[in-house]
Amino acid sequence: MVRIGLISDTHIRHEGEDLYPETYEALAGVDLILHAGDTYILTVYDRLERIAPIIAARGNGDMHLPDDPRLKYDQTFDVAGLRIGLMHDLALPEAPPVRTLETIMQRRFGGPVDVIVFGDTHVAHLSHFKGVLLVNPGSPTFPSNYDRQHGTVGILTIENGLPRAELLPLSEHARRFLPKT
Repeated sequence: MVRIGLISDTHIRHEGEDLYPETYEALAGVDLILHAGDTYILTVYDRLERIAPIIAARGNGDMHLPDDPRLKYDQTFDVAGLRIGLMHDLALPEAPPVRTLETIMQRRFGGPVDVIVFGDTHVAHLSHFKGVLLVNPGSPTFPSNYDRQHGTVGILTIENGLPRAELLPLSEHARRFLPKT
């Protein structure tokens, strides 16, 4: 079994700022961390990397960041028999024939993936669409684009070749940011 921490839109702008301690607690024990963009400073990766290796997508708020081996616009990789795509902005719903999930996967990842982890909206999202697991962990610091407060992160578990994702509120108060099921 592989456990992957999912985080996005941390929006830490200054070296003196940090993520809430609950963020680190929620991600403790994961094997890998995926950051879906908008960190603003590279030290966010350094801090998260104390927990597990990190792979990150460059968000629209990260354009000023220097090159870093952990950071690319889109990332595609295999984990435990699944192909995972990591990006900042997933433009759904579809607008056929130009913008479909298939064309997005081809353009951004070079072909089909089993899981897409994305961010940008700050809104936690979990769904299956056309056989692909779509996960937006929301934002741990600015959920649903509200003022700074406890938000959400995610955990992707892969066991026996099957992905399962969950969204975790960083406080009881943050439960209101989880999608209704």
